[in-house]
Amino acid sequence: MPLQTDTETETEQPSYIRRRRHATQPDNPHWVRRAGVAGGVIGTLALSGVSAASAADTTAPSPAETTAGIPVLNTATTAAQAAEAVDQSAVEIQLQAHQDAADAAALKTAKEQALRAAAAKAAAAKKAAAERKATTQAASRSSARTTLSSSTSTSTASGSVASVINFLKSQVGKAYVYGATGPSAYDCSGLTQAAFRTIGVDLPRTSEAQSTFGTPVSVSNVQVGDLLFWGGAGSAYHVAVYVGNGQYLDAANPGKGVVIQQMSNYMPTSAVRVA
Repeated sequence: MPLQTDTETETEQPSYIRRRRHATQPDNPHWVRRAGVAGGVIGTLALSGVSAASAADTTAPSPAETTAGIPVLNTATTAAQAAEAVDQSAVEIQLQAHQDAADAAALKTAKEQALRAAAAKAAAAKKAAAERKATTQAASRSSARTTLSSSTSTSTASGSVASVINFLKSQVGKAYVYGATGPSAYDCSGLTQAAFRTIGVDLPRTSEAQSTFGTPVSVSNVQVGDLLFWGGAGSAYHVAVYVGNGQYLDAANPGKGVVIQQMSNYMPTSAVRVA
């Protein structure tokens, strides 16, 4: 019987026996290579895991480390900051209120100064106008005195006018009473009415009405017995009778009563002739 070689024997054995036998043979070069490759892969994976863990440890901060950088404000600090902000706002509001009050006061002062300046200007203008008027009136009185001295100094009453003048002079010294028509007291128009009634001339009761009665004449050309008026025709507020020599007789006022006065001291504005 011929001898069998190991190869022949191995060929005849079942496949699962052959696989087990190969696995137990460490001197198989293919197995060694496969084991080396597997070991290298496993080692690489292990090293990668360690490296990843190390990287994670160095790059990913812990929750505690993440929140450690956030400043912590306690309740007392927050309240103090809020109170400080409120105080600052109050100070700013108060300063603004003071500024507004100062601006309002300055505006009021400026308005008052403007009003005073305007009033002073108006008063100065009024005073200047009054002075011009007084100067004009003084010049007019001077001219009237000159005219009267030349045209009426020799005029005398005659006839019925003399009766009027005589009556008037007999009343000098009597009292002035507003609304009185004699015989113990008179007002200005009451005296002239009573005087002309003695010659049958019935004058109106008031100086306003008497100023439109008769024939108007110039003050510079009056004659004895003419009526003199202060105020315009129809609006005269005083009346007297010219008695010659630049004088007039009237019931002047409660202080003077019935008197004779110089016309140059109180020049009339108009005159009428009734007799």
